[in-house]
This record gives sequence, C-alpha cells and structure tokens, in this order.
Amino acid sequence: MKTIYLAGGCFWGVEAYYKKLKGVTDTQVGYANGNYPNPTYQEVCDEKATHAEAVKVVFNEKQITLEKLLEHLFRIIDPTSVNKQGHDEGIQYRTGVYFENKEDETVARKYVQLRQKDYRKPIALEIQALRGFYDAETYHQDYLDKNPNGYCHVDFRVLRPEEKK
Repeated sequence: MKTIYLAGGCFWGVEAYYKKLKGVTDTQVGYANGNYPNPTYQEVCDEKATHAEAVKVVFNEKQITLEKLLEHLFRIIDPTSVNKQGHDEGIQYRTGVYFENKEDETVARKYVQLRQKDYRKPIALEIQALRGFYDAETYHQDYLDKNPNGYCHVDFRVLRPEEKK
C-alpha cells in the first residue's frame, strides 16, 4: 500500500470521489502543510492556520497508479485556480499534492509538466513534501456519506463506471 495526500478544494467532495475508486483502500480528511500542528476547522477557515484541506489517500498501486490518481484530481479541480475551487475561496482551498518520498514527487512533477500543455494559464497546483497532516474533526470524515445533500464542488459524473469499486 502507498499513501499520497491530495488537496482539491473542499475536502468533503474530494474524499467522497476518491473513496469510489478501485484500488483506493482508505481515505481520511484533514489539514496539510500549515504553520502549526493540530489546527481546528475554525482556525483554518479564519486563516489563522495556513493548512490546505486535504485527503489522505491510501491505495494499492497494483490496482491504481499515482498517475491515475493525479488524472482523477485534474478531472475534479481547476488546476489553474489559486486558492479557489467551486464557490469556496481561501488558502485552505488551494490545490496540492503532498508526498512522503522523492519517487512520488518525481511522478507528480512529471505529470503536471505533461498536463501543462492542456491549459492556457499556468498550473497552480503545489507539489511539496508533506510537512504534517492532522485529521479533521470527526464530523468532517465521510461527510457526504452522512449528508448526501451537502454542498460539493466535485462533479461525480466524470467518474467512469469501470473505475468504480
């Protein structure tokens, strides 16, 4: 099993999307790469904490590759948008790939470089070593499962039937 941390705006929809993918074995929403440990949701929303809303994605690389996970990220975000996805605005809604090893950094950078040709504006997705991931509060975990009519910027229609669990 491998782990990558992905930020794509509000973490509710990103988590719900990745949970549906074949090869993804676990997800957890939380706060990544901010200015201090263990922020609260309110601190993140108030921008006292500078973390990105992110999803820890645990996956079986024999079933799904990191490149494929990144392809899915690009399906559900505007990678050229800075600190905004859907109706959500703020630094916590930035997009990013946070890695734990150099191999994953290389894959992510190569993928973004290849995809840049598809966009007129520069890709704003940050690619950084993970500097801390802190679980979000319990009510945020599996939020759209518990609140199926909750707000979500992710278009689940881009998920193809053969890609679903």
